[in-house]
Amino acid sequence: MGLGSYDIAVVGGGIIGLATAMALRRQNPGLSLVVVEKESRVGLHQTGHNSGVMHAGLYYTPGSQKANFCATGARMLRRFCDERGIDYRMCGKVVVALDESQLPGLEELFRRGTANGAEGLKMVGRERLRELEPHAAGIKAIHSPNTGVVDYNQVTDAFADEVRGSDGELLTDARLTGVVESDGRLVLETTRGDLSASSLINCAGLQADSVARTMGVDAGVRIIPFRGEYFSLRPERTGLVRGLIYPVPDPKLPFLGVHFTRRIDGSVEAGPNAVLALAREGYSKTAVEVHQLLEMARFPGFWRMSAMNWKTGVRETYRSLVKRRFVKSLQALVPDVRSQDLWEPGAGVRAQAVGRDGRLLQDFSIVSTRNAMHVLNAPSPGATSSLAIGEHIAGMAAESFSLSGPIATGGGPP
Repeated sequence: MGLGSYDIAVVGGGIIGLATAMALRRQNPGLSLVVVEKESRVGLHQTGHNSGVMHAGLYYTPGSQKANFCATGARMLRRFCDERGIDYRMCGKVVVALDESQLPGLEELFRRGTANGAEGLKMVGRERLRELEPHAAGIKAIHSPNTGVVDYNQVTDAFADEVRGSDGELLTDARLTGVVESDGRLVLETTRGDLSASSLINCAGLQADSVARTMGVDAGVRIIPFRGEYFSLRPERTGLVRGLIYPVPDPKLPFLGVHFTRRIDGSVEAGPNAVLALAREGYSKTAVEVHQLLEMARFPGFWRMSAMNWKTGVRETYRSLVKRRFVKSLQALVPDVRSQDLWEPGAGVRAQAVGRDGRLLQDFSIVSTRNAMHVLNAPSPGATSSLAIGEHIAGMAAESFSLSGPIATGGGPP
């Protein structure tokens, strides 16, 4: 069954894909647009499995796209939530140095955050840290008052409503099975039927590189899935954490280390770690997709990455398998946490792009062709920055695809 003809198709109904669709409609009101999502509802994977943090821009190399997007994106997100009545809370965050060996890393983080325009940053000593987070360990900390939390499921649903309200189409339960070119247009084959578009933007997250290869594009990167496992603190122990408590991260890795996050509903998340997942959507330790493992094994960058980071991988796997090791990592930040305080385990999967040289991509990677654009890496703070990222991608699309109003022969859905 034919599903219609459009100017542009966005593949992926996560927060980046929907933000991009919103921006495309705002910038090109006459554009006929469809978002194609394989699941029954939007935001079920990376978007729906994150901890809900609205980042202030501390961690990122000044001048990187991540840094440039974050401060602007956070302001745009707060304004969007204010306009739509979506609850968020600026609970603040402390990044703590546990001993003197971590002070240079803390100072570098403060320098980066200041350069990136993170508002209100202060370096605080032990006494002020205890006032902010009475149960936190540490000899010195960065206090970031403009870090907050929000429910990104609510945000993503609001984005979807915005797309529909601007006459954009949203097709769920429409898994992409192939893309072929016919008469200068792209025919998207999905489990709900075929549709055509003049151009395509691939925001498929965990499946982004697979979608690109379906279209004959191999940019030399692969998505390697990393599972982040976490626990919740029992309700009677959530008083141990007032806001967000983070360690000083390893600057060589895109992961922030296990930490504590007070969610928008008042519960507290403890974690996550970062372990290699055996499936792209492998939310449990037993989830295995053999064909995906074989594909990973055929990519030389996977083995180079493993050789460079095997010690970290062993530590993270051990922490995943041995709860007392996980607890010990948490106790370094909040010594009063006990094993029996942890319950309701959960997990998310991060789409980490890895190059052929084995290096973990730490910034955005977007590859354009004549009629398609592939967002191959959209790392944290992707959710925080989603509105800014969406505007950036839409601007790139306008230039790459010469968008200037309706161009599809079919003029939209039938």
